[in-house]
Amino acid sequence: MTSEASPGSRCARSGMLRRRTQEEDSAALIDMAPGAGKGDSYGSTANTLEPGGHQAAACRVGSPAKPRIADFVLVWEEDLKPGQQQDNTTRDKTDMHGDWRETFLDNLRAAGLCVDQRDVQDADSAVHYVLLSAPWAVLCYYAEELRLKLPLQELPNQASNWSASLLEWLGIPNILLEDVPDLPPEYYSCQFKVSKLSRFLGSDNQDTFFSNTQRHQILFEILAKTPYGHEKKGLFGIDQLLSEGVFSAAFPLHDGPFMTPPEGLQAPGLNQRQVLSQHWARWRKWNKYQPLDHVRRYFGEKVALYFAWLGFYTGWLLPAAAVGTLVFLVGCSMLFSDTPTQELCSSADSFEMCPLCPDCPFWLLSSICALVQAGRLFDHGGTVFFSLFMALWAVLFLEYWKRKSATLAYRWGCSDYEDVEERPRPQFAASAPTMALNPITGEDEPYFPERSRLHRVLAGSVVVVMMVAVVVMFLVSIILYRAIMAILVSKSDNTVLAAWASRIASLTGSVVNLIFILILSKIYVALAHVLTRWEMHRTQTKFEDAFTLKVFIFQFVNFYSSPIYIAFFKGRFVGYPGNYHTLFGIRNEECAAGGCLIELAQELLVIMVGKQIINNVQEILVPKLKGWWQKVRLRSRKRQAGAAVAAGRAPWEADYELLPCEGLFDEYLEMVLQFGFVTIFVAACPLAPLFALLNNWVEIRLDARKFVSESRRPVAERAQDIGIWFHILAGLKHLAVISNAFLLAFSSDFLPRAYYQWSRARDLRGFVNFTLARAPPAFAAAHNRTCRYQAFRDDDGQYSRTYWNLLAIRLAFVIVFEHVVFSIGRVLDLLVPDIPESVEIKVKREYYLAKQALAENEALFGAGGAKDNQPLAQEMRLGPQA
Repeated sequence: MTSEASPGSRCARSGMLRRRTQEEDSAALIDMAPGAGKGDSYGSTANTLEPGGHQAAACRVGSPAKPRIADFVLVWEEDLKPGQQQDNTTRDKTDMHGDWRETFLDNLRAAGLCVDQRDVQDADSAVHYVLLSAPWAVLCYYAEELRLKLPLQELPNQASNWSASLLEWLGIPNILLEDVPDLPPEYYSCQFKVSKLSRFLGSDNQDTFFSNTQRHQILFEILAKTPYGHEKKGLFGIDQLLSEGVFSAAFPLHDGPFMTPPEGLQAPGLNQRQVLSQHWARWRKWNKYQPLDHVRRYFGEKVALYFAWLGFYTGWLLPAAAVGTLVFLVGCSMLFSDTPTQELCSSADSFEMCPLCPDCPFWLLSSICALVQAGRLFDHGGTVFFSLFMALWAVLFLEYWKRKSATLAYRWGCSDYEDVEERPRPQFAASAPTMALNPITGEDEPYFPERSRLHRVLAGSVVVVMMVAVVVMFLVSIILYRAIMAILVSKSDNTVLAAWASRIASLTGSVVNLIFILILSKIYVALAHVLTRWEMHRTQTKFEDAFTLKVFIFQFVNFYSSPIYIAFFKGRFVGYPGNYHTLFGIRNEECAAGGCLIELAQELLVIMVGKQIINNVQEILVPKLKGWWQKVRLRSRKRQAGAAVAAGRAPWEADYELLPCEGLFDEYLEMVLQFGFVTIFVAACPLAPLFALLNNWVEIRLDARKFVSESRRPVAERAQDIGIWFHILAGLKHLAVISNAFLLAFSSDFLPRAYYQWSRARDLRGFVNFTLARAPPAFAAAHNRTCRYQAFRDDDGQYSRTYWNLLAIRLAFVIVFEHVVFSIGRVLDLLVPDIPESVEIKVKREYYLAKQALAENEALFGAGGAKDNQPLAQEMRLGPQA
């Protein structure tokens, strides 16, 4: 094994930077050459190299006394087995990848980066590590291009938590509070300007002026735009090289190991990763606040906002789970005291029911006593209260999250990132056909006509509709499966199986449906990626929003189609004995014994809880198996070369053994789908918030461990909020109100019971007989016996007057329920401002301080000094940066 610097390693100054004279201070910033125009930053970074530009004699990153190891790592693996036969196609592909790789690295050197190659090899294979670092001049140039915000003045830490403030006001000890060491400071900050370098805090120390995450952002920006061929053909950027297999991985380095040393060092001896591991990613920290400022400093705003939202959502699930569990316990207490249930269970052979299929036997209503008792756990008066409670809970949850999000965006200096500061995606910049003036920044930027984009979006929508149609086809197949299975099981000689035929068919159908859901999800996500890239969205935020919307529409139909069918369509179009309706020659499904609400609760538990269990098992086992195999595969080379496995392992080797970070999309999708289950169908399953709460306590620590110890460090990304996910949550909130209104009106026994109490008997005696109709005389004569079935029909099979009275009551209930909830929600929306008053005051205070700073400059420097500082004052958009 060899591990050394490649002889070809070198680092060239970019031509955009002129050579310093000997009289200049070694730490002074190198000026930009005239050829480094603003427009160059949207295309190739290699284009900034002037013909005849000078190369540096040595590559120095940071101060000479303390050079940096690397900021970013590129990896590719090479097979060195002697005598291996390769066909011409494989050999040509290998040579082409080698040419692309060499061109790409040369262009990185031309862009001003330090490129240092380290090799780890044995007789059969080699792993090549390319260590990338950016010199001080390159960092300053791209910090201004990327509009990075850097600190001007330190502030007292403003982090606060409403629950901590409430407990402190009440004088109650807060067990959730924990002092996490190395708390990141907060600053007034503004966009970086090279000409105003001396105004920024820490500008005298080149090693620490830019944080690690800012260095990573700059390196990734260069990697994303650097070409290795013709740009219009898409031959540029590290993402494309990774997808082509030219490089195996590209990632920023972690700050160090996550395990604390045996002697148990305390801060400041612990690095940032160790602090997160000790105080965030441990299971025993399940009952502590998340150190969001530490997470933001290490992983960036986008990751920190996800964990802030997940923690906020989990905290709000506590009251929902408590009330839902209480409602469930009320149902348990009513189980043996409910009059209609007692009548049904004690009816013996009083109610003989009509056959469930043409060849099925008659059956007794008393045989489904257990199923009816189970249904009473979820279907009682408390369910109405809980549905109203959850509708208002969803409204308040989103209103208060808007306040929390605005506060975090302000504190983290990204309040207007998407509107002003976000730049075009590198893929968009290279593929856009024209340039146009950005009316906000006043700069020429790549432009793609809106009409052309609209046409592409519409074409992509057709594909989405086709995939939704595929899901509906699978749903119909599941319906037919349940109908056929119910018929087959009901013909069994076993009376218990025959009585439970509908339930067995429903349960197995739910499992089959879950399998279809997981398979179709994988296929569609890949298709959505292709469609979204084709639509040419300008910024990364818009790209992710478009992709998210496509996938969610599909996943909504995929996951919710079966519960929606059971809740609102199953058993509505059955017909009556002697005149049953059919689908493809098979009798339409009717609700299983006990009603559709208990069947909906079963479907929700199978899909929601089953999906959560599968996801958690995958998140625990799959990374461990993949990580184990990666370590075995890489360390076997060291054993073959006769070296110790653990001794002398470089940081880039240790990080390459970790798993690639897969981003936040799947995490958001899982939680938003869970939010839909918790709110849309909560009338059928009041225990859903409890299962969601238990899952999320596990989910937070699983995700934290994944980011800190199991995955490579992601590139820190800025974000203003959680993006389109908030609008999806708002849509689910409105849908939940409508869904629960119809569930209570048409699937629950609440209104029929209330109507019977009002019109017949307040003690509900005789209610079972009230809900059963008699088979028509023709059917009874054909079978030489009479039977009953659940419906509000007369002896001829026509809807009775009771049916129409109940229909009017149900529709009135839906209208009243919706108007009450939406009205209360609107009032709450008006009473709860989107931005806290304290944040608005701080923003105004900052603008006032900016004016004061300008006035002081005028007094100190005179008219010339004021004029010289005017650009800084105009560009200062102050926002504390932690």
